[in-house]
Amino acid sequence: MSHSQTQNMSIPSSSYMRLQFFSRIRQFIQSKSARRRQNEPNHNHEKSRTLKNINSQEEKQVIIEEKNHEQSDIEEDDCVLLQKSVKRLHFGSWEEKEMAAKEIEKLAKEDVKIKKLMAELGVIQMLVSMVSTEVIGRRRAAIKALIQLANGTYTNKAIMVEAGILTKLPKNVDAVDESTRHEFGELLLSLSSLANTHIPLSSSEILPFLVGILESGSSVETKELCIGALYNLSAVLDNARPMVSNGVVHTLLKLCSMKERLSEKSLATLGNLVVTSTGKKAMEDSPLVPESLIEILTWEEKPKCQELSAYILMILAHQSSEQRDKMAKSGIVHVSLQLALLGSPLAQRRASKLLQWFKDERQAKMGPHSGPQTRRVSIGSPVSPREAQEGKKMMKNLVQQSLHKNLEMITRRANAAADSSKLKSLVISTSCKSLPY
Repeated sequence: MSHSQTQNMSIPSSSYMRLQFFSRIRQFIQSKSARRRQNEPNHNHEKSRTLKNINSQEEKQVIIEEKNHEQSDIEEDDCVLLQKSVKRLHFGSWEEKEMAAKEIEKLAKEDVKIKKLMAELGVIQMLVSMVSTEVIGRRRAAIKALIQLANGTYTNKAIMVEAGILTKLPKNVDAVDESTRHEFGELLLSLSSLANTHIPLSSSEILPFLVGILESGSSVETKELCIGALYNLSAVLDNARPMVSNGVVHTLLKLCSMKERLSEKSLATLGNLVVTSTGKKAMEDSPLVPESLIEILTWEEKPKCQELSAYILMILAHQSSEQRDKMAKSGIVHVSLQLALLGSPLAQRRASKLLQWFKDERQAKMGPHSGPQTRRVSIGSPVSPREAQEGKKMMKNLVQQSLHKNLEMITRRANAAADSSKLKSLVISTSCKSLPY
């Protein structure tokens, strides 16, 4: 056994950990000092070129030296602060750990390179252990620091998950204050980007917490963060079953009916789930479908929501006569006709496809990929005169209703334009005349 191995074994584990810690800090400071000395000649040259308003060469040199000393002092101060913060986080009291977490948050926000060093020094594991504390201020300090350390770094996010951050989530959302909920939502949104990687995210731990916040009286901003996390998770097909079993579909269907910032992201998440058999079945069985989705088709001020709702309805209607019957009874034909005339280009195409599917299926000629194929009627199949007359009458009524609605809209717009022009002429005429009083 070598002399170094014997020496390491004779040192207690806690002391050896301290030794490794200070050695790593010393290496970091030395590397920064070496880089600073290496960059000083170029830095001096660039500074001297910008000082055109100073006549004396001596004055230029004095200013350059002052700038270099200031930069050196700042870097050394950061290194000293980092060393003290990490030391207090590992070996200090709980109060010192809380202060260290706040300092680490600031350092991670200002210097991206420090994030990697902190991960190597075991900072993330210590912060994760602080998240489960009952002291609100201490827990929030740890969460805020983790948010900054996770920002833009795949490795740090993976370390947090492996350190058990998801097991630290509160079981009772109602017992957590709004600020802490918001910070948890921000952290989970960042961690949910790992969904498409090999790092496993435990759905049994993250989903109940996210759904709990969405079902609570949390702010719109906090709920928006949680829906963003669900959207990232829904991009992975294997997550569909646990998301459905945790009530995600029903919760999002309720939220998407509210004309707030939540509706678009909720519909986008449902659009990811509806392409799976589990997600589609959950939506088909929901009492909110299809009425809530058809209502969204009328939101003229939210074209993106109209497009997403039409997409979900297309998936549900495809090869399902039961769903098409429910949609027809809920008035989808009239709404789709209006959308096909007045919606965005994408919404118009989707509405036109829905209308094509809702034509008399015995007369429609559908290609292999054009929609429902449950009933096919060959050309020349007998159709009773009564049925043909009823079909023509129904289509005529739909066209007349749409024309009347469009005429009313055009009339309103014309009247509004006329009123605006009258007001403009009135302002011009009165501004040219002196008032009688």
